[in-house]
Amino acid sequence: MTVFFNYLWRLWFVILAVIATLFFGLFVYFLTFNPKHYKYCYFFIRLWCFTLFFGMGFRYKLIKETQKNIEKNQQYIFISNHTSIMDIMLPCILMPNHPLVYVGKKELVKIPIFGQIYKRICVMVDRESARSRADVYRRCAERMQEGQSIVIFPEGGVPDDTSVLLADFKDGAFTLATKHQFPLAVFTFVGLKEMFPFDNKIGHPGKVKVYFNAILDSSEKASVLKLKAREEIKKTLEKNIKPNI
Repeated sequence: MTVFFNYLWRLWFVILAVIATLFFGLFVYFLTFNPKHYKYCYFFIRLWCFTLFFGMGFRYKLIKETQKNIEKNQQYIFISNHTSIMDIMLPCILMPNHPLVYVGKKELVKIPIFGQIYKRICVMVDRESARSRADVYRRCAERMQEGQSIVIFPEGGVPDDTSVLLADFKDGAFTLATKHQFPLAVFTFVGLKEMFPFDNKIGHPGKVKVYFNAILDSSEKASVLKLKAREEIKKTLEKNIKPNI
């Protein structure tokens, strides 16, 4: 698409996000007053994700690379690479039977309207505070004991350098997994870095490849889990790199 149409497309995203947040967010906000109602709250969170992802012209293809399956009554820590705001939508779309809670940046609370909903459904972390980072483990464990699963992007954010294939992983997801013995479900998202980057001048609708790489046993050391997970995702990304001709 031309730069002009990309800006129009991004404007449509803003309009869609505002409408979806105002409509579905109303249900989410009031349902979160009772923690027992989170599974109903999650229904509206998923509708919000479907609206933004498909409303922007995206679709996905799921490619399973492991023999293991996601068990319906098991809580997981879901991890993936992170290159686009659309990465946030995919786990909810993929997981209808596992109410998900995201570990996210505290700064997003400042966004009008969205921030008030965000802080009620996410485990927020202030990356500048060691106390906040340490408390994340306790709050995530509490949410998982309530029957929810956790989504963490272990890169800790989207790298500023777009040439970086996969940034170094933070320890959080892997420490949480080993400390509380929750399995890690590893996914790789391919395509969104080009289709919906943070540069508003470029991008296009299209089909995203979603690789379900592995379920890792949390009985291993956190450092081993981190290495295995990063290698799985990196290998998948390298396999999908188009050679320059």
